[in-house]
Amino acid sequence: MKGRKLLMIPGPIEFEPEVMMAVGMPTTSHVAPDFIDTFGHALEMMREVWLAPSGQPFIMAGSGTLAMDLAGANLIEPGDRALVLSTGYFGDRYAALLKRYGAEVTVLTAETGGIVSLKAVEEELARSHYKLMTFTHVDTSTAVRVNPEPLGALGEKYGVITVLDGVCSVAGEEIRQEEWKIDVVLTASQKAVGVPPGLALLVASERAMEAWQKRKSPVQSYYSDWTHWLPVMKAYEERRPAYFGTPAVNLVNGLEVSLRLILKEGMETRFRRHREMGAMFRAAMRDLGLRMIPLGEEVCANTLSAPYYPDGVRGADFMKYIAASDVILAGGLMPGIKDSYFRVGHMGSVTGGDILATAAAVNGALAACGYKK
Repeated sequence: MKGRKLLMIPGPIEFEPEVMMAVGMPTTSHVAPDFIDTFGHALEMMREVWLAPSGQPFIMAGSGTLAMDLAGANLIEPGDRALVLSTGYFGDRYAALLKRYGAEVTVLTAETGGIVSLKAVEEELARSHYKLMTFTHVDTSTAVRVNPEPLGALGEKYGVITVLDGVCSVAGEEIRQEEWKIDVVLTASQKAVGVPPGLALLVASERAMEAWQKRKSPVQSYYSDWTHWLPVMKAYEERRPAYFGTPAVNLVNGLEVSLRLILKEGMETRFRRHREMGAMFRAAMRDLGLRMIPLGEEVCANTLSAPYYPDGVRGADFMKYIAASDVILAGGLMPGIKDSYFRVGHMGSVTGGDILATAAAVNGALAACGYKK
């Protein structure tokens, strides 16, 4: 253990000491030459982590919801048609967000624990002309993971801008944005990217940026408007000062360090490690007789898990015993079933020892509830 409770929720996560040291450094000016270099380097490294060498990165002060808003506000105009593939709470949230900007939204909702079939997606894309299609790579409410690659191919085939909500996947799950033809990949700092909460992160393809530039109406969000932020991002990459809103200086310092650590590990190694940690935790839960929300191993996330409570175990009792243990876990989130399961994050700097400690805490809490396999 780490001399304190082990944080094993689906974000915020455990952060590397080097990242926390960078975040804790004395705050400098947002236009100081050393900070401009840090910001510019972070933007450049985002392309490497996202595997999007031609993409336009954005770093902004805000949450993952702001990152979702950036894509919706800049790419949707009133009357545009949008297709949302929902595998949980956050797919439904994206539908509500797009409607706020005047989109005519169609939602294809998967059964709980499942994904929307590619056949259903293609039939819908062939039936109507859509400007935008969104999907949640890993829905934090259900731990269901979709395969982005064929969805990117369908977006290209039907001329639809694809938006991947990667809040719980970027820097953990395999994402090859440019190769897979995905137009926007967005996330937040506090999950697998490994930085305390407060940064909205997004990389947009050349096609997405062209669609934004061809808008016929102003972006309806003043803060999210790329008109304000694109010159700032370009200036920082060119190591020049620029201003629209003050960036989260200390968090950007931490981001630059975390991205360096991620790239030092290597993306292929990092993808493999997350697959191994996810499989290790799911195996431990199966040994305890627990069933996961995802309906098959092929749709299980590698960054978090969502096991159902076994029969006879009340969630309130289980979480009470977990609270007395050395780990912190999260309750359910998905409306309708939120009291029937719990969630465990295993992303970022997580180790096999962390997985074992968490599995032991789950076992102990279940035993305290009177559960026997």
